[in-house]
Amino acid sequence: MTVLNVRHTTVYRYSRPVMLGDHRLMLRPRDSHDLRLIKTNLTFSPPASVRWMHDVFGNSVAIASFLEPSAELRIESTLVLETYAAERPPFQITPDASRYPFIYSADDRIDLGRLLDREYPDPHDQLDAWARGFVRSNPTDTSALLADLNIGVAAQISYQSRETEGTQTPIETLNRGWGSCRDLAVLFIEAARSLGFGARVVTGYLYRGSDAGSPAAIGAGTTHAWADIYVPGSGWVTHDPTNGTIGGVDLIRVAVTRDISQAVPISGSFVGPPNSYLGMTVDVAVVSESAALRQQRSA
Repeated sequence: MTVLNVRHTTVYRYSRPVMLGDHRLMLRPRDSHDLRLIKTNLTFSPPASVRWMHDVFGNSVAIASFLEPSAELRIESTLVLETYAAERPPFQITPDASRYPFIYSADDRIDLGRLLDREYPDPHDQLDAWARGFVRSNPTDTSALLADLNIGVAAQISYQSRETEGTQTPIETLNRGWGSCRDLAVLFIEAARSLGFGARVVTGYLYRGSDAGSPAAIGAGTTHAWADIYVPGSGWVTHDPTNGTIGGVDLIRVAVTRDISQAVPISGSFVGPPNSYLGMTVDVAVVSESAALRQQRSA
């Protein structure tokens, strides 16, 4: 069990006061057997009224409404949580799914629904061919295939932090050979779906610091995106193609969605003169409770 403190600060700046529309926030994790939320707090400047809802996937969503105009919008989310993920989860696959290809049960196919469907065009079968290249034999080991695909994305696509909005298509990521964590996650998910797997987008935070006993992972201490693959007998198995890892020991799950566009941590609007938007900054800190206490003592 590890206790972590997460601070996520987002600041939008404008050249003059603007009227702020409602903002949609996906910043609160859901309690589960591997994560317990101890404390959470949201602060806004200017002040906002907040209402909560669950979206179609069951994610916790906050809607913030503002009354006064402002030249700056600051949103800060703080979390204290416990994580219980095992270092090497014992994935137990049902015998009829241990070898690929396999067929999901009728109930699983119904429940997975659109999570089996491709989201992006592949007119020349480029992604299909790339994904099939990881199938070493017919049949082949299901776990090994997914692990090879996950490591293959990490090995063949260079990670590049990108603050611009939007996500590259899988074909763009393949052709460019680089992408952000969300680009790599989308490539992995689309490739897995092309092979017949049910897959979903997961967003949240990645933690691995010096007191975690291992070197910093790519994207550590930032918002992060990865993938879950549904494997009969194991359920949703976490794959992080940015780091080529399997299992969620260093990952803090906040939201799960079908498509990456549904998993934006903060989205909203404003009304103001043209060219009044100056930009935004995002700062995320994920530290263990022991590290947070040391920081407080030294402050």
